[in-house]
Amino acid sequence: MADSARYLLGLDAGNTVIKAVLFDLDGRQVSAFAIDGRSSTPAPGHVERDLDELWRNAGEAIGGCIAEAGVDPRQIAAIGCAGHGNGLYLLDREDRPLVGIQSLDTRAAELAAELAAEHGETLHAICLQTPWPSETPVLLSWLRRNRPEVYERAGTLLMCKDFITFKLTGRKVSDISDMSGCGLMRMPDARYDAELLALYGLEGAEKLLPLPIDPAEIAGTVTAEAAEATGLAVGTPVVGGYFDVISSALGSGVVAPGAASIIAGTWSINQVVSSEPVVDPSVFMISAFGPDRYMNMDNSATSASNLEWYVRELVERGGHHGDPFAHCNARLAEVSPRADDPFFHPYLYGSSLGSEYRAGFYGLAGWHGEGHLLRALFEGVVFEHRRHIGVLQKAGVSFDAATLSGGGSRSPHWPQMFADCLGVPISVAEAQETGALGAAIGAGIGAGLFADYEEGVGRMTRVRRVFEPDSAMKPHYDRRYETYRELADTLGHFWRRQHAAREQ
Repeated sequence: MADSARYLLGLDAGNTVIKAVLFDLDGRQVSAFAIDGRSSTPAPGHVERDLDELWRNAGEAIGGCIAEAGVDPRQIAAIGCAGHGNGLYLLDREDRPLVGIQSLDTRAAELAAELAAEHGETLHAICLQTPWPSETPVLLSWLRRNRPEVYERAGTLLMCKDFITFKLTGRKVSDISDMSGCGLMRMPDARYDAELLALYGLEGAEKLLPLPIDPAEIAGTVTAEAAEATGLAVGTPVVGGYFDVISSALGSGVVAPGAASIIAGTWSINQVVSSEPVVDPSVFMISAFGPDRYMNMDNSATSASNLEWYVRELVERGGHHGDPFAHCNARLAEVSPRADDPFFHPYLYGSSLGSEYRAGFYGLAGWHGEGHLLRALFEGVVFEHRRHIGVLQKAGVSFDAATLSGGGSRSPHWPQMFADCLGVPISVAEAQETGALGAAIGAGIGAGLFADYEEGVGRMTRVRRVFEPDSAMKPHYDRRYETYRELADTLGHFWRRQHAAREQ
């Protein structure tokens, strides 16, 4: 490493926004630049993106971040990229963008159910996952069945962040955290497996899979073409990168076995680190991110994306609020929790219990206002996290404290609601961009700045605040959580009818 290297660049590519964040070697944010991309819904349940736009946005974000910092790009020691897991990103045989399907997509729900019924136990025994709608191999199998002309043009399967790594370096690689997290690897070995692919109906698909590497391993260096598009220095090392839930955990300080990370973002992420994977078919997903390093998680697309929808559809109309999220938090603060408050199910994008699940407010009365709606929404998101945590606990994965990250952690109210409802202390990291920071920590390891994750996390992360649970609120949330679950069971028939009507 050159003596002048002073910074690490972390990229975080979500389902829409891509962020470039520059950190010094103590993990302090120097500059950040974000670009919001666009998703398209060409058919009900389909959620796609333009990969050329993704790369343009990445270049603009990186260039803007460097310009804002006013640093010499040759001082950037290395780059790490994190990206949303699952979905399906394909290059054609000439390495041109072919398909970009995001992890909110539900087009393959029926195929996932079919595969789960036919091979669920065998698949779980191999990859520690049961098929679900936007799981990468399920979407690839759907494409093979329903769009064979597109499938035949496919050359390389990548994950979201891998596409950016490819554009930066010219290397078609992925990392084991993403590939194991999307159900494409035999576990706990974290290797590709022909039997696994065959069970998904993907015989012969090995040729599409990229080289798997360790997340902190150098994947390649910035090419001259990428340097021109981004403002980076030619030859800057780029590591393999991370499934974003892993990098967000690292960036919030979670790395030791038994440590828990809750991410309130687009997805409800609830995960605990272990030195061996938990083997239990009720647990949604296991991701490997290094030797004897596993993340056991139970997740669904039921978290802060519900608030983002509320803001987009009900608050931002007409542009009346300069800071719509601050508006929501202010309205929520105006009401006190009561036993007869309305309820909200955060199922705008379905549930891990069923793709037919729908969102809704229930129990509204004439004396309820916007603050009550928002409290119900915030509470419903917390309840869905609690449901996932209950799955982990039944599988033997327990914890007595957790770290909260994601957009929800920036609310002045949500962390306390998590602490009160779960009954454990909730820490919030100093860094807001934990996904980018975790990727930067991996870049530091790849560049030889840190010996291991413990050193990198210890140097670059800090706790901003700890929210202690209010024991007086636990009975209130316990009672309402029970009603929340009972209401979902009651509405199951209605949701199934609604889903069937959509298919007609």
